[in-house]
Amino acid sequence: MHRQSVARLARQYGALPLVDLPPPYLAPSLHFSLTRSPVQSSNFSSTAVAAGHGRDLNKTRGVSAIHRTGPKFRLGVSKYPLPKPVSPDTLEKRNPTPDHGLWGFFPKSRHALDDPAAEDEHGRPWSIQELREKSWEDLHALWWVCAKERNRLATSNLERQRLKAGYGEWEVNERDRVVRVTQKSIKHVLRERWYAWEDAQKLYNSGYRPQEDDAEGSRTA
Repeated sequence: MHRQSVARLARQYGALPLVDLPPPYLAPSLHFSLTRSPVQSSNFSSTAVAAGHGRDLNKTRGVSAIHRTGPKFRLGVSKYPLPKPVSPDTLEKRNPTPDHGLWGFFPKSRHALDDPAAEDEHGRPWSIQELREKSWEDLHALWWVCAKERNRLATSNLERQRLKAGYGEWEVNERDRVVRVTQKSIKHVLRERWYAWEDAQKLYNSGYRPQEDDAEGSRTA
């Protein structure tokens, strides 16, 4: 809208000096502010709730928690029918399984938290020299024994945090440290065997045969 239109609006709705006119880019707002009725109207009902009835009188209003208006039609709760509760007396009794695998997440006492003195009774971690003498099956079994023990310690730590017991945390963390050192030593030994296998494969591909060296050594002797 150019400045002539602004001046025309100013002369029509109030004799404003040209100096007091707003910039041209504000002319649309000036136009609507001058032409719009000073009384604001709304397209929704602002009727207050009838005293004593406790319901909204506007039928076109949507769902409102303030006015306690629900949906205008029934809504399905679920696609499938809801299950009905079953009495515990009608359920089949289950026999306890003392050798269940989930008992591995608990100490031997089968309590959620063990005594700190019992958690502190553990030996030292396996050394690398000791693990080098073990077979692959022994290392594999020892690894999963350590993993099972760490799961048990993590379960006791979560229960200790939930109960806010305030004891046994140092003993459990120290036991977990010993188990982690053993696992690191197992990985170290397996890494050494992997490098040794790679070196042997490179020597074999280059043409080296250890039986030829043994034959030459017997001839020279």
